[in-house]
Amino acid sequence: METTDWLVTEAGDCLPCEAPEDDDFPAQPYRLYRFLTEVEDILNEYQDDLARLRAIRPRVRRLLVSSDWLQGEYRDPDPKTGWSVVMLYDEPDFPLTVQMVAWSPGCVSPIHNHGTWGVVAIVGGEEKNTLWRRSPTSQHPDRLERAGDRTFVPGEIVSFLPDAIHCVEPLGDEPTITFNLYGKTDFDRRFEFDAIAHTARKF
Repeated sequence: METTDWLVTEAGDCLPCEAPEDDDFPAQPYRLYRFLTEVEDILNEYQDDLARLRAIRPRVRRLLVSSDWLQGEYRDPDPKTGWSVVMLYDEPDFPLTVQMVAWSPGCVSPIHNHGTWGVVAIVGGEEKNTLWRRSPTSQHPDRLERAGDRTFVPGEIVSFLPDAIHCVEPLGDEPTITFNLYGKTDFDRRFEFDAIAHTARKF
């Protein structure tokens, strides 16, 4: 079975995960409402983020394989900001946010973590992720060191632990389109980092 799923850890490691084949899924449609309900059940069943991501990744793949309408559910990036977000689902007091995100080539995100688990599926274009890890010193408690980079292509699914640190850069001539699923953010753990000044601020 070909591996096209990945897990990014707080140490900056990008670990391969076994991915189901498209043919493994039942033929009947897999609706967004059913996906959301199953993910909520997973969150109630597992408290460990690794176990949650292991159970959620195949459902993200099944949703994208089964729901062709999602592939076009995005807006072209804003010419001023270089990106756009279409919120597919965001309900108060529900522990999930579902988005379609489009990035223009030439844009680079800040270095950041998410303060929650996340799953990102590449729908179109290519996305380079530069990965970082904390490397504190007594003088610079928020110092980072670069852990490497990896380019993800359509069909790949990347999951992130809450303290995984990365920055994102679209590659090529076309926007990068991604399906993004996030848990409930702990804003006390969500930071934007400056790798030159060795600082972190709430993000």
